[in-house]
Amino acid sequence: MIRTTLRRTLTLEAPESPGRTAHVSAASGLVRVGEWLYVVADDSLHLATFPARGDAPGRLARLFAGELPEETQARKAAKPDLEVLCALGPFAGAPHGALLALPSGSTSVRMRGAVLPLSAEGALAGEARTVDCSALYQQIGRELGSLNIEGAAMVGSRLRLLQRGNGDAGVDALVDLDRERALRGIEVGALGPEVLRTIRRWDLGHAGGVRLSFTDASPLPDGRLVFTATAEDTRNAYADGPVAGSAVGLLAPDGTPLFLDSVDAKVKLEGVDARVEGGRVHLLLVADADDPAVAAPLLEAVLDVPA
Repeated sequence: MIRTTLRRTLTLEAPESPGRTAHVSAASGLVRVGEWLYVVADDSLHLATFPARGDAPGRLARLFAGELPEETQARKAAKPDLEVLCALGPFAGAPHGALLALPSGSTSVRMRGAVLPLSAEGALAGEARTVDCSALYQQIGRELGSLNIEGAAMVGSRLRLLQRGNGDAGVDALVDLDRERALRGIEVGALGPEVLRTIRRWDLGHAGGVRLSFTDASPLPDGRLVFTATAEDTRNAYADGPVAGSAVGLLAPDGTPLFLDSVDAKVKLEGVDARVEGGRVHLLLVADADDPAVAAPLLEAVLDVPA
């Protein structure tokens, strides 16, 4: 079992809107760049930025115009459901790389992503631009059925997406996109079916009698991919359910599973950032409590695998 330690909770300098709590609750994607931690939440129109060290509160940067309803069910129906955050290398319009936030695709209103350029130091360096994912997601959906894209990472010549298959009828899969074609699509603000390379289905097993399914990914320098998975007792990609447990795993560069182990905290792991430090694989992890009144935790752990 992987032991986790609480580093901090994701408090904010100010709430997203008047009347809301000043913290991130539904943390769903995590990336560290330079001295900053970036977090997307699936119930927000903003990206949260935190210092990588210490526990100073974070700040919000807008991803989309407008406001979400305050009532819980109305907000759930209207939210963009950003479940993915990954770092991109340099491309036209982003000479120092960028952050890409992607939606789940689980409903017709959850097809809009965003890209934000970064500075040489890894700080945000411009306004967010929208990325239309509808054409690509419709193509993936023709092969997998119900969509719930939850993770992404650059792996060699591929931008690899992780599909989360909720419920016993769901399908977990690795969806590989052509890296250069995907970057060109991101540049112009739309990802189409021409970027799709391969789709491979995976079965991650069970925890507490509930199917484990992908929730995020983070690349290692050698092309391996660290991923998180959660066993959530729900019938589909829209409804939440009780969590039986979470796990962390490792994929080879070609997508072959190498390692999978449960974590000691009974939380819904939704985001991971992995890096090699001192010859070991160190992880930062965020979880979603499915409760807007509860601040998301930032956890840390070390993987017992060769770095």
